[in-house]
Amino acid sequence: MKREKLEFLSDDPRYTQRFAMKIGAMCRAMTLSDVARHMRLDWHRVKELDKIYMREQLARTGSPKPKVIGVDEISIRKGHNYRIVVSDLEQKRAIWVGGEGRTEADMDKFYAQIGPENAAQIRLAVMDMWKPFRKSTQAHAPSAAILFDKFHVLRHLGDALDKVRKQEYARLTGDKRKFIKGQKYVLLSHRENLSPEGKHSLKSLLAANKRLNTAYILREQFDQLWSYRSEVWARKFFDNWKAQLRWQRLEPFEKFAAMIERHWDGIAAYCKPENKIALGFVEGLNNKIRVIQRKSYGFRDEEYLKLKILTMSLPELENP
Repeated sequence: MKREKLEFLSDDPRYTQRFAMKIGAMCRAMTLSDVARHMRLDWHRVKELDKIYMREQLARTGSPKPKVIGVDEISIRKGHNYRIVVSDLEQKRAIWVGGEGRTEADMDKFYAQIGPENAAQIRLAVMDMWKPFRKSTQAHAPSAAILFDKFHVLRHLGDALDKVRKQEYARLTGDKRKFIKGQKYVLLSHRENLSPEGKHSLKSLLAANKRLNTAYILREQFDQLWSYRSEVWARKFFDNWKAQLRWQRLEPFEKFAAMIERHWDGIAAYCKPENKIALGFVEGLNNKIRVIQRKSYGFRDEEYLKLKILTMSLPELENP
């Protein structure tokens, strides 16, 4: 017996395609619980209909053919349970979520999915300094320049500054400790993001501790590295910055400088005009993903989480 698929039915035969699209459109602006309550449907049924909508979004968007990619990972559960997220930085959308960790073999799966022809067209890959991502990209997209993400680099520098803070707190005693205690957020935030009270606390902290003041100034200065259009001038800036570490007893900063030396090519790549891309998108994407996870959208349903990530930057369907 031959069964004919009826176009007006969705993947869930209990509902029409039009109804599934209506529910999915509502989920763009409302929570699953709100949609379920409003439409008098089961929460899980709403989620399944939303999946149908998102799959249709991806089908209409077509297969990705990226030229500039961003690579990052997200933690999906407690412990070291990661998934890789690859974004098209020119189209400003996530195009792949996969792997079972963050190994080179996991990254290879992305290139296997897009195929060698599309991989060969990638000219730039932005990522953190995780070696397996770099090795996989060099193997499958040999024409791609590797650029290390500014925000990941600065996060390492922030960690170095926090280690100096902890060292100073352990070294000092009595009243000298009071300026450091509870000031992690104030110290690691950029001054312009602080409240008036926070700026006052930062001023008191830096005035009270010379090593922290030096470390803070060095952290603020380092951001200038990404403003250069010439690798020669970028290198001079870094060498001068590194020279300021002499005699300062800032071991975490010395380790950070050594790490920059080892990964210099992937940082200096930003000096080239063709690599001057907006580096904030991947960071912004990760913030959106964290919001999705906090709202518990599909926390136990990994397929739903992946669909949410892949469609979060896509426009709503017209004439669904």
